[in-house]
Amino acid sequence: MNRSVHPAGVAPGCQFASDNTAGSCPEAWDAIARANEGCVPSYGDDPWTGRACDAIRRLFECDADVFFVFNGTAANSLALAAACQSYHSVVCHELAHVETDECGAPEFFSNGTKVLTAPGADAKLTPAAVAHVVERRRDIHYPKPRALSITQATELSTAYTPAEVAALAEVCRTHGLVLHMDGARFANAVAALDVPPRAITWEAGVDVLCLGGTKNGAGIGEAVVFFRRALADEFAWRCKQAGQLASKMRFLTAPWVGLLDGDAWLRHARHANAAAARLERGLAGVPGVEILGRRQANAVFARLS
Repeated sequence: MNRSVHPAGVAPGCQFASDNTAGSCPEAWDAIARANEGCVPSYGDDPWTGRACDAIRRLFECDADVFFVFNGTAANSLALAAACQSYHSVVCHELAHVETDECGAPEFFSNGTKVLTAPGADAKLTPAAVAHVVERRRDIHYPKPRALSITQATELSTAYTPAEVAALAEVCRTHGLVLHMDGARFANAVAALDVPPRAITWEAGVDVLCLGGTKNGAGIGEAVVFFRRALADEFAWRCKQAGQLASKMRFLTAPWVGLLDGDAWLRHARHANAAAARLERGLAGVPGVEILGRRQANAVFARLS
């Protein structure tokens, strides 16, 4: 839930449709304005990009490889393509964004990697569900499972705990899978769980995270964070080929400096979660409204009758 920005003299309102409808937060917008001064090297060789990479490494307390792309579909698709060959498959929840809302991009950018889905309560996968998908066929006629993709926070606004992520990572180690995390609303998951970012990523066994900026206050841009750095080999060329290398990269990366300096990213996520909780409480008292699921992050699902 986001407070809309209106011209002077127009009464403010609330936009309940999506966090995609909001503008940039002040911290991100101010950083862009400061990055706009003067001339700097292009294609990521500028000081702002260096600062953004270092800020993300400090946030996760890990010497990760960091790349920036324009949107979440590109982040997920290219990260999974870096882990897979065309004859591989990716296991995910049946409601996962990589399955339902990316127009086949994960398959396209990996030259044919198949997406295999599994059910799970609250849009969360269990180790047993993943093992079932991986183990049900092992013959050469079936696409070989190579990666597991989980969403944090999930498509139903729930969050995987550190223990749940670690249990899935153990299944990945058993079956030789790369653990990918779609973190479009990662900040909201951190705020909901009240844990350090490392606790639900590399410390729990995540290999690569697609870290959301757009839904956390940036106007555009996501970060692909490789905790298993070997997976990032030649990833820069993959980004270039996919049209994801910004010439004036500073405008994609400066907002990250604004968000991460002073913890604006976490403050905004906490505010969004609290606003969703307030909306949920209000809707629960309205006749004819049924709250669906158990919200932890910033999305509320309701059935109106």
